[in-house]
Amino acid sequence: MSACEGLIFSYAYPGEINRRTLGKREKNMVLFIEILLIGVGLSMDAFAVSICKGLGMTKVNRKQALTIGLYFGGFQALMPFIGYMLGIRFEKYITSIDHWIAFILLGFIGGKMVYEAVKEKDDDSVVEKDLALNQGEMLLLAIATSIDALAVGIMFAFTYDSLNIYWAIAIIGLTTFVLSIIGVIVGNFFGNKYKKKSEIAGGIILILIGVKILLEHLGFISF
Repeated sequence: MSACEGLIFSYAYPGEINRRTLGKREKNMVLFIEILLIGVGLSMDAFAVSICKGLGMTKVNRKQALTIGLYFGGFQALMPFIGYMLGIRFEKYITSIDHWIAFILLGFIGGKMVYEAVKEKDDDSVVEKDLALNQGEMLLLAIATSIDALAVGIMFAFTYDSLNIYWAIAIIGLTTFVLSIIGVIVGNFFGNKYKKKSEIAGGIILILIGVKILLEHLGFISF
Protein backbone atom coordinates (compact mmCIF):
# COMPACT_ATOMS: atom_id res chain seq x y z
CA MET A 1 0.00 0.00 0.00
CA SER A 2 1.41 3.37 -1.05
CA ALA A 3 1.42 6.41 1.21
CA CYS A 4 -1.45 7.92 -0.81
CA GLU A 5 -3.51 4.69 -0.66
CA GLY A 6 -2.78 4.46 3.07
CA LEU A 7 -4.07 8.01 3.59
CA ILE A 8 -7.25 7.26 1.60
CA PHE A 9 -7.72 4.01 3.57
CA SER A 10 -7.36 5.84 6.88
CA TYR A 11 -10.12 8.29 5.88
CA ALA A 12 -12.37 5.60 4.40
CA TYR A 13 -11.92 3.10 7.24
CA PRO A 14 -10.97 5.01 10.40
CA GLY A 15 -12.49 2.28 12.58
CA GLU A 16 -10.10 -0.34 11.19
CA ILE A 17 -7.08 1.83 11.99
CA ASN A 18 -8.38 2.46 15.51
CA ARG A 19 -8.99 -1.25 16.09
CA ARG A 20 -5.44 -2.09 15.06
CA THR A 21 -3.96 0.62 17.29
CA LEU A 22 -6.24 -0.29 20.18
CA GLY A 23 -5.34 -3.96 19.81
CA LYS A 24 -1.65 -3.18 20.18
CA ARG A 25 -2.27 -0.85 23.11
CA GLU A 26 -4.42 -3.47 24.82
CA LYS A 27 -1.73 -6.10 24.41
CA ASN A 28 0.91 -3.75 25.82
CA MET A 29 -1.36 -2.93 28.77
CA VAL A 30 -2.02 -6.63 29.45
CA LEU A 31 1.73 -7.31 29.27
CA PHE A 32 2.47 -4.43 31.65
CA ILE A 33 -0.12 -5.62 34.16
CA GLU A 34 1.18 -9.18 33.91
CA ILE A 35 4.80 -8.15 34.54
CA LEU A 36 3.65 -5.91 37.39
CA LEU A 37 1.76 -8.82 38.99
CA ILE A 38 4.80 -11.07 38.57
CA GLY A 39 6.85 -8.35 40.26
CA VAL A 40 4.35 -8.19 43.13
CA GLY A 41 4.36 -11.96 43.49
CA LEU A 42 8.14 -12.22 43.45
CA SER A 43 8.52 -9.37 45.92
CA MET A 44 6.45 -11.03 48.65
CA ASP A 45 9.46 -12.84 50.15
CA ALA A 46 11.32 -9.53 50.34
CA PHE A 47 8.18 -7.89 51.72
CA ALA A 48 7.97 -10.50 54.48
CA VAL A 49 11.64 -10.06 55.41
CA SER A 50 11.16 -6.28 55.40
CA ILE A 51 8.31 -6.69 57.87
CA CYS A 52 10.74 -8.51 60.16
CA LYS A 53 13.21 -5.64 59.78
CA GLY A 54 10.48 -3.14 60.63
CA LEU A 55 9.75 -5.09 63.82
CA GLY A 56 13.25 -4.21 65.01
CA MET A 57 12.73 -0.46 64.79
CA THR A 58 11.27 1.69 67.57
CA LYS A 59 10.15 4.01 64.77
CA VAL A 60 10.74 3.78 61.03
CA ASN A 61 14.36 4.55 60.17
CA ARG A 62 14.15 6.14 56.71
CA LYS A 63 17.78 5.49 55.82
CA GLN A 64 17.54 1.82 56.79
CA ALA A 65 14.21 1.45 54.98
CA LEU A 66 15.75 2.93 51.81
CA THR A 67 18.79 0.64 52.11
CA ILE A 68 16.56 -2.42 52.54
CA GLY A 69 14.52 -1.37 49.48
CA LEU A 70 17.65 -0.89 47.37
CA TYR A 71 19.07 -4.28 48.34
CA PHE A 72 15.89 -6.21 47.61
CA GLY A 73 14.83 -4.16 44.60
CA GLY A 74 18.30 -4.25 43.05
CA PHE A 75 18.70 -8.02 43.29
CA GLN A 76 15.09 -8.64 42.25
CA ALA A 77 15.91 -6.75 39.03
CA LEU A 78 19.35 -8.33 38.53
CA MET A 79 18.27 -11.97 38.84
CA PRO A 80 15.64 -11.94 36.02
CA PHE A 81 18.18 -10.28 33.74
CA ILE A 82 20.73 -13.03 34.43
CA GLY A 83 18.03 -15.65 33.91
CA TYR A 84 16.96 -14.01 30.65
CA MET A 85 20.53 -14.00 29.32
CA LEU A 86 20.81 -17.70 30.13
CA GLY A 87 17.40 -18.47 28.68
CA ILE A 88 17.93 -16.91 25.25
CA ARG A 89 20.86 -19.29 24.68
CA PHE A 90 18.48 -22.25 24.85
CA GLU A 91 15.40 -20.65 23.33
CA LYS A 92 15.50 -22.55 20.04
CA TYR A 93 15.57 -25.90 21.84
CA ILE A 94 12.50 -25.35 24.00
CA THR A 95 10.15 -23.11 22.00
CA SER A 96 7.60 -25.92 21.48
CA ILE A 97 7.19 -26.48 25.23
CA ASP A 98 7.84 -22.95 26.51
CA HIS A 99 4.32 -22.52 27.90
CA TRP A 100 4.63 -25.72 29.92
CA ILE A 101 7.97 -24.60 31.32
CA ALA A 102 6.49 -21.22 32.31
CA PHE A 103 3.51 -22.97 33.93
CA ILE A 104 5.73 -25.40 35.86
CA LEU A 105 8.22 -22.73 36.99
CA LEU A 106 5.59 -20.25 38.17
CA GLY A 107 3.47 -23.02 39.66
CA PHE A 108 6.44 -24.42 41.58
CA ILE A 109 7.64 -21.02 42.82
CA GLY A 110 4.12 -19.96 43.81
CA GLY A 111 3.33 -23.31 45.40
CA LYS A 112 6.56 -23.21 47.39
CA MET A 113 5.74 -19.73 48.68
CA VAL A 114 2.24 -20.80 49.80
CA TYR A 115 3.53 -24.03 51.37
CA GLU A 116 6.29 -22.30 53.32
CA ALA A 117 3.93 -19.57 54.51
CA VAL A 118 1.32 -22.08 55.72
CA LYS A 119 3.97 -24.31 57.31
CA GLU A 120 5.68 -21.41 59.07
CA LYS A 121 4.76 -20.98 62.71
CA ASP A 122 3.74 -17.57 64.00
CA ASP A 123 6.68 -15.98 65.78
CA ASP A 124 5.79 -13.83 68.77
CA SER A 125 9.29 -13.69 70.19
CA VAL A 126 10.72 -10.40 71.43
CA VAL A 127 12.88 -8.63 68.84
CA GLU A 128 15.83 -6.42 69.76
CA LYS A 129 15.17 -2.85 68.70
CA ASP A 130 17.15 -0.35 66.59
CA LEU A 131 20.08 -2.57 65.64
CA ALA A 132 22.33 -1.35 62.83
CA LEU A 133 21.85 -3.09 59.48
CA ASN A 134 24.35 -5.87 58.88
CA GLN A 135 25.43 -5.35 55.26
CA GLY A 136 26.63 -8.94 54.87
CA GLU A 137 23.32 -10.25 56.18
CA MET A 138 21.39 -7.92 53.86
CA LEU A 139 23.40 -9.17 50.88
CA LEU A 140 22.59 -12.80 51.71
CA LEU A 141 18.93 -11.98 52.31
CA ALA A 142 18.70 -10.10 49.00
CA ILE A 143 20.19 -13.05 47.12
CA ALA A 144 18.03 -15.59 48.95
CA THR A 145 14.78 -13.70 48.29
CA SER A 146 15.58 -13.16 44.59
CA ILE A 147 16.60 -16.69 43.55
CA ASP A 148 13.06 -17.37 42.30
CA ALA A 149 13.38 -14.33 40.04
CA LEU A 150 16.26 -16.07 38.24
CA ALA A 151 13.89 -18.81 37.10
CA VAL A 152 11.32 -16.23 36.02
CA GLY A 153 13.99 -14.51 33.93
CA ILE A 154 14.64 -17.80 32.12
CA MET A 155 10.89 -18.03 31.45
CA PHE A 156 10.89 -14.48 30.05
CA ALA A 157 13.39 -15.51 27.38
CA PHE A 158 10.99 -17.79 25.54
CA THR A 159 7.48 -16.90 26.72
CA TYR A 160 7.04 -13.22 25.85
CA ASP A 161 7.88 -12.42 22.22
CA SER A 162 7.45 -8.64 22.51
CA LEU A 163 9.02 -8.27 25.94
CA ASN A 164 11.58 -5.54 26.52
CA ILE A 165 13.69 -7.13 29.25
CA TYR A 166 14.99 -3.78 30.47
CA TRP A 167 11.47 -2.46 31.07
CA ALA A 168 10.51 -5.76 32.68
CA ILE A 169 13.36 -5.79 35.20
CA ALA A 170 12.78 -2.09 35.91
CA ILE A 171 9.13 -2.80 36.76
CA ILE A 172 10.04 -5.81 38.92
CA GLY A 173 12.89 -4.02 40.68
CA LEU A 174 10.89 -0.85 41.34
CA THR A 175 7.90 -2.86 42.56
CA THR A 176 10.09 -4.78 45.02
CA PHE A 177 11.82 -1.57 46.12
CA VAL A 178 8.51 0.11 46.95
CA LEU A 179 6.96 -2.95 48.61
CA SER A 180 10.09 -3.55 50.70
CA ILE A 181 9.86 -0.04 52.13
CA ILE A 182 6.14 -0.56 52.72
CA GLY A 183 7.03 -3.86 54.43
CA VAL A 184 9.31 -2.05 56.87
CA ILE A 185 6.49 0.38 57.70
CA VAL A 186 3.93 -2.43 58.05
CA GLY A 187 6.27 -4.38 60.32
CA ASN A 188 6.92 -1.33 62.46
CA PHE A 189 3.20 -0.52 62.90
CA PHE A 190 1.44 -3.89 62.75
CA GLY A 191 4.08 -6.53 63.59
CA ASN A 192 3.72 -10.02 62.04
CA LYS A 193 0.01 -9.66 61.33
CA TYR A 194 0.31 -9.46 57.52
CA LYS A 195 3.56 -11.39 56.98
CA LYS A 196 2.03 -14.83 56.30
CA LYS A 197 -0.92 -13.44 54.33
CA SER A 198 1.37 -11.51 51.99
CA GLU A 199 3.46 -14.61 51.22
CA ILE A 200 0.34 -16.68 50.48
CA ALA A 201 -1.08 -13.92 48.25
CA GLY A 202 2.21 -13.64 46.34
CA GLY A 203 2.31 -17.39 45.73
CA ILE A 204 -1.28 -17.48 44.47
CA ILE A 205 -0.58 -14.59 42.06
CA LEU A 206 2.36 -16.46 40.49
CA ILE A 207 0.36 -19.69 40.19
CA LEU A 208 -2.54 -17.88 38.47
CA ILE A 209 -0.19 -16.17 35.99
CA GLY A 210 1.34 -19.57 35.18
CA VAL A 211 -2.13 -21.02 34.53
CA LYS A 212 -3.00 -17.99 32.38
CA ILE A 213 0.13 -18.47 30.21
CA LEU A 214 -0.61 -22.18 29.74
CA LEU A 215 -4.28 -21.64 28.82
CA GLU A 216 -3.34 -18.82 26.46
CA HIS A 217 -0.84 -20.98 24.54
CA LEU A 218 -3.26 -23.93 24.43
CA GLY A 219 -5.88 -21.66 22.85
CA PHE A 220 -8.44 -21.64 25.66
CA ILE A 221 -8.09 -17.89 26.24
CA SER A 222 -6.62 -15.02 24.22
CA PHE A 223 -5.55 -11.43 24.86
